[in-house]
Amino acid sequence: MVLETLNPMHYNITSLVPDTMPVATVPILILMCFLFLIWNHEETSSVPGPGYCMGIGPLISHGRFLWMGVGNACNYYNKTYGEFVRVWISGEETFIISK
Repeated sequence: MVLETLNPMHYNITSLVPDTMPVATVPILILMCFLFLIWNHEETSSVPGPGYCMGIGPLISHGRFLWMGVGNACNYYNKTYGEFVRVWISGEETFIISK
């Protein structure tokens, strides 16, 4: 009898969740998606460079500087985006100007 009460198959999990749960989650998910889009909206910069993309752009930019070194990373960004480039180093927006 004790083993029967401890058996997880004994309980019906669907009886624990009310039927209104899926109906209530749809507006909450839509609201969360809307707030997420507003929170991540950023004005576009006139300076070329890698995009911000929810913070992934600065991580990739900083990682490229650590992996390739300053000189090679600057050459890469100058070939890709031109003479005046905006990148992130240690989370700070940095401008590379070269000719």
